[in-house]
Amino acid sequence: MADALYGDDPEPGEPFPAGRLCVPVRPGAHGCVTRLFRTPVGGRTAVAFTDPARLRAVLGADQPWIGLAEPALRALVAPLDVRALRIDPVLTAPRAGSTGVPLPQPQPQPQPQPQALPLTALAS
Repeated sequence: MADALYGDDPEPGEPFPAGRLCVPVRPGAHGCVTRLFRTPVGGRTAVAFTDPARLRAVLGADQPWIGLAEPALRALVAPLDVRALRIDPVLTAPRAGSTGVPLPQPQPQPQPQPQALPLTALAS
């Protein structure tokens, strides 16, 4: 009975294959290219989701994706020196140039106008 409960299951702290993952992609010159993201401290990371609904909830309904297994995704990004993989992240920053909070526009500074000097100042 103990063998059935504790057979080949991984320990809680051990990583285990997540199965088929939904990996966000973008169009490239020769097909799809895996989208890479940045961690809060600036490191590059691959991102994947366990189902399409989670991907759409975080990245939007128009985000294209492909199905990959975790080992395939890691092998795909390893030549790019990307070692981190985030599965089912819940927060992302908006895409650069997206319609988010508008940035304040700089106000034009008034140019100083030359002032004429009185004739008395020129005579001295």
